[in-house]
Amino acid sequence: MILRNIPSTGETLPIIGLGTWSTFDVTRPADHPPLEQVLQAVVQTAKGALIDSSPMYGRAEEVVGNLTQSCKLNEDFFYATKVWTTGKQEGIQQMESSLKKMRRQEMDLMQIHNLTDWKTHLTTLRDWKEQGKIRYLGVTHYTDSMHPELEKVIMTEKIDFVQFNYSITSRNAEKRLLPAAADKGVATLINRPLGEGTLFTMVRGKALPEWAKDYDIHSWTQFFLKFIASHPAVTCIIPATRKPTHAADNMQAGQGRLPDQTIREKMVTFIESL
Repeated sequence: MILRNIPSTGETLPIIGLGTWSTFDVTRPADHPPLEQVLQAVVQTAKGALIDSSPMYGRAEEVVGNLTQSCKLNEDFFYATKVWTTGKQEGIQQMESSLKKMRRQEMDLMQIHNLTDWKTHLTTLRDWKEQGKIRYLGVTHYTDSMHPELEKVIMTEKIDFVQFNYSITSRNAEKRLLPAAADKGVATLINRPLGEGTLFTMVRGKALPEWAKDYDIHSWTQFFLKFIASHPAVTCIIPATRKPTHAADNMQAGQGRLPDQTIREKMVTFIESL
């Protein structure tokens, strides 16, 4: 598995992690075994991979906490979640609840979800980091329109991580946000890497180009994720899935050769020609 540095400390992270939006928000016990297999598929390839959740994601935090403990994988992930409320005390209460749900004494990364009341929460996160309740802090959003606001935070505040959307068909982050993160030494988490499934609609029934194999690309998932991973300012990509076979495919994208800039451009041209 390819590892990338967290700039603020030099600690490394596997370049492919795991998102939990929608996929881990389950209530039936029958839904648990496939998710256990997803977690095991990730750990088998990349022990210490980042797993990202949020109070916004229904029962996802609780399911992550329960399953990682029952599978005895609770020390095998880098745990990230978010604060998603307004008000200082409300934020503290929500974050304490997240720690309990995910069964953590210390959260690896706490992020301010969609920049909600970010100035208030940033003060709390700095206090929590100093107290050892969290190791890293960051901010997130998922739309191109909020990239300027994320850039502003990167340029004016000391943070460890920024999370945002980026894919082969949604490349706005390349203009300013990725360069700004690289310049300021901020780690990047990539959400919506597969366009919430829309990318697969584009390539349905299409064969991979032969030259993709030269970069250890053997599926469309790997094609899309390797495009992102090949950007030097990308720290970690967090595709979400509830299917073990998809999780294994995702993790394969973090191994082997990566495209250079010439091939990255060729990949974009190929997809735009479909």
